[in-house]
Amino acid sequence: MWRPALFILTTDVEDTLQMIVRAHVSVNPAKLKSHRQRWNVRPSEMSKKTLNPIRAIVDGMKLTPNPEKPMIALSIGDPTVFGNLPTDDTVLQAMKEAIDSHKYNGYAPSVGYQKSREAVSNFYSCPEAPLEGKDVILTSGCSQAIELAISVLCNPGDNILVPRPGFSLYKTLAVSMGIQVKHYNLLPEKSWEIDLQHLESLIDDKTACLIVNNPSNPCGSVFTKDHQHKILAVASRNCIPILVDEIYGDMVFPGCDFQPLAPLSSDVPILSCGGLAKRWLVPGWRMGWILIHDRNDIFGTGIREGLIKLSQRILGPCTVVQGALESILNDTPPEFYQGTISFLKSNSEICFSELSTVPGLNPVMPTGAMYIMVGIEMEHFPDFQNDVEFTERLVTEQSVFCLPATAFEYPNFFRIVVTVPEEMMIEACIRIREFCARHYRPRSQDSHELDQ
Repeated sequence: MWRPALFILTTDVEDTLQMIVRAHVSVNPAKLKSHRQRWNVRPSEMSKKTLNPIRAIVDGMKLTPNPEKPMIALSIGDPTVFGNLPTDDTVLQAMKEAIDSHKYNGYAPSVGYQKSREAVSNFYSCPEAPLEGKDVILTSGCSQAIELAISVLCNPGDNILVPRPGFSLYKTLAVSMGIQVKHYNLLPEKSWEIDLQHLESLIDDKTACLIVNNPSNPCGSVFTKDHQHKILAVASRNCIPILVDEIYGDMVFPGCDFQPLAPLSSDVPILSCGGLAKRWLVPGWRMGWILIHDRNDIFGTGIREGLIKLSQRILGPCTVVQGALESILNDTPPEFYQGTISFLKSNSEICFSELSTVPGLNPVMPTGAMYIMVGIEMEHFPDFQNDVEFTERLVTEQSVFCLPATAFEYPNFFRIVVTVPEEMMIEACIRIREFCARHYRPRSQDSHELDQ
């Protein structure tokens, strides 16, 4: 009676032993992996999400200049292109001395040399918004400063508030990181002030930061102190930190004052991004910075440590420029800045004066930076569907290239860069006038009024 049970027990034991043996047999892991039959190397999701709107629009345009007219490019935001706006000799001398010292040929700390950080903090510190060296992160241009600031404040799935029209880099960086972009409107009839009601309506529990650009690219506008107080009030009510892009800080025309945002804030924490590129006319030197304004310790140690960690991914600004930075900031004469601003104001006035009398165009007079925005009454130009076609044909017929404001999320405008030599600005305006005269068509009711 007991033998069948023993047989069953013996069978179970053998099965168990076989399982144990199989489990301990050495198997080559490579043989367990599926063997790829073909190459399949794909671009990352981040790379596929990265899009520069300006490049996308310009690359899609058919830009064939009129061979009978030399090209005038009013599209490039680089003040050095035409050679008429060199930096000051003291800036060049500071670089030469930094090179000759042989002190700046190696790696610097990821956040920059302490002496250079202190030079920046001393230059921008004021009683209302005091700064120390530890409050400065040096970066590879203002663009990297903006990238680090967005990266430290936002997670994928968050949203940020950016101006429309506005600098396209904000959207390019955010979308590539999986961050939603919400555009708040600027008002051309109010010299491009922010539509504060619209701005506040966009805020939700996923809003990670508000980006403010002052003075503005592409508008050339400068916010008043009163308007900036109202911007801060919106941020304060909703507990939203601000990333302020002040790369054009102090590049304002006589009669208009530039007021940095941070000294006006009593509670809103601010990351202020700036650099040497525009005011010192050296965009290729790639020297920027983040100023951390956090007097109420709202950012705490987390944001500061986050910026340091992010800066360690790739070492930022050129060490030679860091070595020259203290002298550049402290020794550049006021006359240099004044000369640049005087030139920009003069060219802006020429452009505004010429184009404001052109039927179908509505330029908005700037008060700073290097740009002027010009509205197009598209209903009077039936040959073109939009600002892209308008500016494309302007190149074809007149060899004048202005950037369509669709690149700034603001159709039916175009942006003019006012850094070209004066004679080129005058010639460009003459050609734009000729172009508009050729294509302008009065509406039927306008024609009727003219007949009467």
